[in-house]
Amino acid sequence: MSSQASAAFRRLHAPGQLLVLPNAWDAASARLIESVGATAIATTSSGVCWARGYPDGKALPLPVLVGAVTEIVRVTRLPVSADVEAGYSADPQRVAETVSAVIGAGAVGINLEDGSAPPELLAAKITAVKQAAQRAGVDLFVNARTDVYLKRLAPPERAVAETIARGKRYQEAGCDGLFVPGLSQRDAIQAIAAGVALPLNVMLLPGLAPVAELRAWGVRRLSAGSAVAAAAFGAARLAAKQLLAEGRYERLFAEPVTYPEMNSLFPEAGAPPGRDGPRSTGD
Repeated sequence: MSSQASAAFRRLHAPGQLLVLPNAWDAASARLIESVGATAIATTSSGVCWARGYPDGKALPLPVLVGAVTEIVRVTRLPVSADVEAGYSADPQRVAETVSAVIGAGAVGINLEDGSAPPELLAAKITAVKQAAQRAGVDLFVNARTDVYLKRLAPPERAVAETIARGKRYQEAGCDGLFVPGLSQRDAIQAIAAGVALPLNVMLLPGLAPVAELRAWGVRRLSAGSAVAAAAFGAARLAAKQLLAEGRYERLFAEPVTYPEMNSLFPEAGAPPGRDGPRSTGD
């Protein structure tokens, strides 16, 4: 099934398409997102961390990460891509071992970021990861994230050129997509999409252009990042505050997913796991 999922995931990045990913953080969010029409599931590292009691940013233990991917893969038939942050190590071989474990859990794609580290380090990680995936027999889609815009790693007048240079370096190392969170302006998006021969991924930001415009500008993947998880946690906080502070509960019953709807999203006891067997759904 992994080869079919890998091929399907790659097709979603074809020229002229724009893959929209409302990022998930656990099995329930993944199935909910699938049930409303998603064509792939990608995790948000922040949501995965928060839901399991860890801060985002290199703190999540590998077994917890692998467990999160495993639980998502179990309940969905869609291709799954996992955010592995910077690989939880500065050693490319250790990053490759981490990604091998994520592949073993069923992921066919990853996000791997440079952060504030030198770009040659991410290039080395990408090469090591792709070699590990090849040994595992998985055509892993490596989405290389550069934080040039998000962390302002270059002066504004140099940001486009620096992003293109990093994108080309990461492509030479073997990556399959370029993720530029913080990128939102049309001219910059168009320049980077034209300057790097990789599917360009941007992240949802307040005020970002609509999907149709992004597609016309050359964007081929749009990630919600932590936005869906943050919205869900925000709704929970507001409902709990109303109940505790006011003794009222209108928010709890405003727009809930019903008990039967949630139950119907998951395999019945003893049924084959998500990708390989029938499943009752509430889609």
